[in-house]
Amino acid sequence: MRGEGTRTRGRHDGPPGTDGGDASGRTGRSGHGRRERSAAEPEDGHRTGGPNRRARRAAKGGKRRVLRWVASVLALLILGTGGAGYLYYKHLNGNIRKEDLTLGDKEMADHKANAAGQTPLNILLIGSDARDSEANQKLGGAKDTFGGTPLADVQMLLHLSADRSNISVISMPRDTMLKMPKCTDPETGDVYEAGTVDVQTNESLGRGGPGCTVAAWYELTGITIDHFMMIDFAGVVSMADAVGGVPVCVDANVYSHTSDGKGSGLKLEKGTTSVKGEQALQWLRTRYGFEDNTDLGRTKAQHQYLNSMVRELRKGTKLTDPGKLMNLAEAATSALTVDKGLDTVKKLYDLAEELKKAPTDRITMTTMPNVYGTGQFSGRVYPKPDEAEQVFRMIREDIPLDGKASKRKTPVVADPAAPDSEIAVSVRNATSTDTLGPAQGRASTVKELLTEAGFARASVDSQNVDPTAKTGILYPSADLEGDAQAVAKALGIPVSQVKKSTGVSGVVLAVGADWRKDEAYPAKAAEEKTPDSANPLNGANEKACMKVNPGFTF
Repeated sequence: MRGEGTRTRGRHDGPPGTDGGDASGRTGRSGHGRRERSAAEPEDGHRTGGPNRRARRAAKGGKRRVLRWVASVLALLILGTGGAGYLYYKHLNGNIRKEDLTLGDKEMADHKANAAGQTPLNILLIGSDARDSEANQKLGGAKDTFGGTPLADVQMLLHLSADRSNISVISMPRDTMLKMPKCTDPETGDVYEAGTVDVQTNESLGRGGPGCTVAAWYELTGITIDHFMMIDFAGVVSMADAVGGVPVCVDANVYSHTSDGKGSGLKLEKGTTSVKGEQALQWLRTRYGFEDNTDLGRTKAQHQYLNSMVRELRKGTKLTDPGKLMNLAEAATSALTVDKGLDTVKKLYDLAEELKKAPTDRITMTTMPNVYGTGQFSGRVYPKPDEAEQVFRMIREDIPLDGKASKRKTPVVADPAAPDSEIAVSVRNATSTDTLGPAQGRASTVKELLTEAGFARASVDSQNVDPTAKTGILYPSADLEGDAQAVAKALGIPVSQVKKSTGVSGVVLAVGADWRKDEAYPAKAAEEKTPDSANPLNGANEKACMKVNPGFTF
């Protein structure tokens, strides 16, 4: 069983906005689209006088503020190609479907806190191409796929930095080839064994649900994922209508249509046009007509739309009518599936409050760096060696993809550093990798560097050689934080690599794979830069314009 109430996986009881509830009997509306009366409201619908009037006015004003906040922030959660955007608030808990966060057999690592004890948030946004309802079938076309296994045709990882100063988004093209992890369907008990051949990433959804898509991301990237949100075709139309239009730009006339009936049907003249409703969905689904007619061009178009929508909403001129928002939210949440950690609108609202802390000019949209396959995989893509891992590493280590430094809130050290000569430091050789054994003598060499710097109590720990990609300094408690930072300063190791850990009993220097050679610690600034192949797009860029493929102009 999944969520609260029985349902057939992948099916809705009716198109978003209809009166059909889920199988537990919950309905989003009563009567002809009217919301159900709250127990706190008078039965006759008339206002009452007295001192309660001010309280009701204050509550009404508070509701409007909440709606505006939620709308402006959760615009980030609009997806294309089977994606939708949603607004969430209190009355909609019964509409929200819930599923397990991960269906994989690998436990995700805990986040590493920054110097202020803050941790990031990673949310996987999944757009399903399900054609399982009348509304989705009408919007999605492709009759031969009606009722078929849904695919995760849009996958975006949204990373909110630990200090809440910035947001980074990575899109993984649906044509990305990878090996699937082992997943178990919680509804049927079916076990999907780990794959031995490469398949498209969008197939993960058919291996038990969105939790397998989460598992596939973790397997590939090593990024700990806190939540997922999955949505389908129908909601994007409602959201786009509610926003009242989102400006998009093309550098030439475009008509996404082929002689054999393929294409989204998008038809726009050169320049900037405000799109909404089904035209907005067409923009988000367009593959034939943008750039090289592949999913890569479509991903760029989605990024431009999302950034533009966030700018429109944050102007404060959209979605200020509570009644309209309530109708929209009732319809939209009927297509929403989240992990069980986001199972109430209150939790979604709290998430929105965190997301809105990042300003528009600190939002960065990127695409996973990739290369085209060859032979039978021609037209498919693979993660680009080194550069894709660089982006994944930056997310894992909470490094902003926009190249700007995070607000490093370094707290006052509880206990200042002791004299260098009195600080005991245990040095480990953690330089091994998947393909290389540990670099001989590295712990001893670094220990000598510390001794020469005045750390007379430095020693080598030859028993613990667990590998680590990046050199780090660990300490167990606040009274040793100053000592650990003193060690980092002496060797030129960034303070961001000094971490509190319950797995050590004293100050430990783990020499990682990034310091295998006898030289000063290589703290290269270049390693903190997002590669150009990720096509980073800043949220404040109002000049972005899609390049139209010459074969699709009119």
